[in-house]
Amino acid sequence: MEENLKQLQLPGNEIIKIAVYGPESTGKTTLSNQLANHFNTKWAPEFARDYLQQKWDLKKEICSPEDLLPIALGQIKLENSALQKANSYLFVDTCLMTTKVFSEIYYGFCDSKLDKAARKHKYDLFFLTDIDVPWEKDDLRDSPNDREITFKIFKQALIENNKPFIILTGNQEARFQKAVAIIEGLTIAKELGFSSHDFLQILESEVPLAKIEKQLSIYKNGIPKANLNRPAVINDGIIKLTDDEFQSYSSLFDSKKDNFKLKKFIPASGAASRMFKFLNEFINEFDSENETVNAYINRKSAIELMVFLAGLEKFPFFKVIQSKLLKEFPDFKTWNKDQQYYYFIKLMLDENHFDFSNKPKGVLPFHQYQNHVVTPIEEHLKESVLYASANGVSNLHFTVSESHKIQFENTLLKVKSKIEETSGTKINIAFSHQKKHTDSIAVDSENKPFRDKNGKLVFRPGGHGSLIENLSSLDADILFIKNIDNVILNQAKTIAFYKRGLAGLLLELQEKIYFYLSKIDSIVENETSQLINFIEQHLNYKVNADFSKYTLENKISYLKEILNRPIRVCGMVKNEGEPGGGPFWVTDVNGNNTLQIVESAQIDFSNEKQTLIASNASHFNPVDLVCGLKDYKGLKFDFKNFIDHNSGFIVEKTKFGKPIKAYELPGLWNGAMANWITIFVEVPLITFNPVKTVNDLLKPAHQNH
Repeated sequence: MEENLKQLQLPGNEIIKIAVYGPESTGKTTLSNQLANHFNTKWAPEFARDYLQQKWDLKKEICSPEDLLPIALGQIKLENSALQKANSYLFVDTCLMTTKVFSEIYYGFCDSKLDKAARKHKYDLFFLTDIDVPWEKDDLRDSPNDREITFKIFKQALIENNKPFIILTGNQEARFQKAVAIIEGLTIAKELGFSSHDFLQILESEVPLAKIEKQLSIYKNGIPKANLNRPAVINDGIIKLTDDEFQSYSSLFDSKKDNFKLKKFIPASGAASRMFKFLNEFINEFDSENETVNAYINRKSAIELMVFLAGLEKFPFFKVIQSKLLKEFPDFKTWNKDQQYYYFIKLMLDENHFDFSNKPKGVLPFHQYQNHVVTPIEEHLKESVLYASANGVSNLHFTVSESHKIQFENTLLKVKSKIEETSGTKINIAFSHQKKHTDSIAVDSENKPFRDKNGKLVFRPGGHGSLIENLSSLDADILFIKNIDNVILNQAKTIAFYKRGLAGLLLELQEKIYFYLSKIDSIVENETSQLINFIEQHLNYKVNADFSKYTLENKISYLKEILNRPIRVCGMVKNEGEPGGGPFWVTDVNGNNTLQIVESAQIDFSNEKQTLIASNASHFNPVDLVCGLKDYKGLKFDFKNFIDHNSGFIVEKTKFGKPIKAYELPGLWNGAMANWITIFVEVPLITFNPVKTVNDLLKPAHQNH
């Protein structure tokens, strides 16, 4: 009998087998028939129905324990017969798992041979049919009142036996359409080498299979590097304004800002782990019993640790941690310096105490004022009321990790009302999270999907380029973008002056662009030269060499396409060796040279010419952007139409001690905005004060002198 309960396996297992499974009267037979017809293949009906109906008709007897093995055997014969005739797919109306579950429900046990066969039988997917359809009575159905508990038992059996399943809900047509889409997706996943459980994880991840397929291709084939033409420099891509010109543009912005919806956008996702990386390494690797801190510094060449300890008392968090140490350890001051240093850092990083490296940067103590300590959140609010405000209202939008949102809200509760009161400005705060479907699948060094210790696929956030979707959801005319860690102590008014200047320049350009677009459909041939001059002189765009050969209609269409794009005015600081992106003229696939912010990962440093161009860059991108988000008709642009999809990155990381590769989407201020109208303006170094490591807090911009 046990031999006869074996499931047939075809060579290569080329048939995808789907079990339609669930309590009685949930549409299993109808769905199996529908799917078989749709995919032009066979389906195996429920053997028990005919078997038990015949028993009832002949003897008026219902199912008994003795019937279960014959039913199981009959079901397998039907499946194996249908499998040999199936075309790509086989759909099974119920299966041995159904028989097993009913046996346990009705009789409190299951025959060991049936139990073993049910657990062992493999299907590529189970469709668990929900009870959200009307129960229909017939000779064999007897449990209209126990549907909910029966459904839970059916579901638990799949979970306990690690069977891949999806619950189907809704009416007959909805279930069918959902099932077809799932099967088509499963087929693609199988072709890509994924298992059924992988497919379910992919569905849960919300990353479309088409994206995963594209990402795997990118890992295999690589990403084209940017083709640098030359660095953008003063008078060749970068505008240098005098202080008087900045003042003029700042005044222009102030005079017009109340006519616009303003918003400040602050990318703030992720924890501050990199900021404290060298301190975490110290805690993990320092042998407190057998070496001194100085010996560790020498052994590891730990210059960063030496700087940290030398400036310890200057950090804005020094007093609060010191106070906690004295409370926890009353004899702390009698300890030797090495012990004090070790426990100071340990308490600062310990998840049960300050837990700094797992907190978002936005809530960390950054600046020590005379009477209080300030976080980046508070600095951003103080700045925003000075430039991102109109009609007495300032709007801020933070992108944060879902797990960090409460920390942001708690920090804002402490400072928001105080700043509103002193500034006379109402502050509106909104949050959004990076969308899950923008994540990327990680691969190993051989470009095969990377898995964790449980065999699960590993997905990583797609980088800040994912935030172009968050940007798309915002209702704003003018948007200021600035990173969460780029703040300064005591200089909010100075920062605001340059921000307003950039915004004023944007408004002036936008006004001219809107004027041209409103008139463009009625221009005549001899008026195009004035427009071409504006585009080439002010918008950094060279029209096609054969433009003069176009018909007037095509000229208008071409010029309109150049003008009708979102605008970004980007502050650029002189390059002082900071890592990251810079401004370049880049040659695209059509041979056009356009202004772009290029990250170092996009540059082919194996190419001597490209390396030379990169080394001659004079400026650096501090992520200081002012953006115009709407067209001349007041409609928001569809930002996905302006992305350069070939400008993503492949980054190399470590996970579980093993090397992995991950794909990051075209960056928010480079590839995701590649086809925006782009203006670069030099701004002073005082506007750029990022905190990449905790030691950056010792720099003059973050110290109260």
